[in-house]
This record gives sequence, C-alpha cells and structure tokens, in this order.
Amino acid sequence: MKVILTQDMPNLGKGGEIVSVKDGYARNYLIPRGFATVATIKKMNQLRHQQQMIQAQIAKQLKGAQEIADRMKETSVTISRLVGEEERIFGSVTSKDIEEALREEGFVIDKRNIVVAEPIKQLGVYHVQVNLHPEITSEVKVWVVAK
Repeated sequence: MKVILTQDMPNLGKGGEIVSVKDGYARNYLIPRGFATVATIKKMNQLRHQQQMIQAQIAKQLKGAQEIADRMKETSVTISRLVGEEERIFGSVTSKDIEEALREEGFVIDKRNIVVAEPIKQLGVYHVQVNLHPEITSEVKVWVVAK
C-alpha cells in the first residue's frame, strides 16, 4: 500500500514522502496514529502542488539572500571603543555589536548568524562572516577604532 507520510518516521522516510508499506502496517499503525494518509491521486496531486509552492518560496528566499550578500560585500561598518595600553580595547567586540552596526547600515541580521572567528580585542580591520542562508554567506569588513 502506498501512503504519504505526514511526519518524519525513523527507518521509513521523511514527512511528505510517498512510501510503500505493508497493508496491515498502514491500516493498523500509521494511519490511525496520524503518521500517514492513504496515497490517493487527489492527495498526491495536492502534495506535488505543495512541493512546487515550497520550491518557489525557497528560490525566492535564495534570490533575496543573494541580493543582500552582494550589497553586504560592499559595506563596511565602524565600531568605536575605549582603548588602553598597546591599543587593546576594554572588553571585546561581539556579534551583538556588529549586529547593531549593521542595523544602522540598513541590514537586519540576527546576531546568531554573525560568525566572529576569534574575539576582537584590538584596533584594526577584521573580516567577519555573515550567514544569510544555509547556502549563502557574505563577508563584512569591520573597522574597530578608538573613541
């Protein structure tokens, strides 16, 4: 019997997949518990349509992320900090600070998507990676200057 899984099932498949299982397994376990529905022609067509809509939405998000990445590569942000001896700053520049500086430049990026390789504790220019999409990353130039 062919069924459409409504959620991920270990050793069987992911939600939205059409799988073949034994009749008794489908009738007695999967369907009554809501893990699957019978794969009729109407439901399979609905599933295909939903998958096409999801693919279109993912493509739109990917295009938007690529546009943001292109704009972001040309952007640099400046963060000013109090400095002590040997041009070492008090504290460090964090992803939260970079998020606020990017927000002033017009980019709304979550601080969890900003990857600071090592703590920024001195004045200078740093290149920080920003994850915009699972497939797209960009780099921002961060200038740390003295107040």
